[in-house]
Amino acid sequence: MLIALALASSIGLHWTVLQTVAWAAMIVSYSQEAPLGEAVAKTFDGQHPCTLCKQIAKGKRSEKKSDYKFELKKLEFPYAPFAIIFRAPSAFWAVGSGNDSSDLLTHAPAIPPPRSFLA
Repeated sequence: MLIALALASSIGLHWTVLQTVAWAAMIVSYSQEAPLGEAVAKTFDGQHPCTLCKQIAKGKRSEKKSDYKFELKKLEFPYAPFAIIFRAPSAFWAVGSGNDSSDLLTHAPAIPPPRSFLA
């Protein structure tokens, strides 16, 4: 559990959780004054941020970004020509096919088929 929390914090998931809480509180607050549709629209229009939303934005801006910049380089592999050679095996076993299916067709089933309860 501790490792999961540390990972979530390292990728910035705590800001997402706080923002979700802020949005839920804003919807509840605005829905007491107006219908639910207007409350949701007012919550997500960006023109009516609550104090928690302002603190979250300030915290995101002030959070120190990583000094290490990861550069994605193209992997290059040298061309190495190779040949694929197919050879027949030196020894193999011939598997004979049995004639079992014809024997099954000449006998009736041992148990009668199940009957439908609906018929």
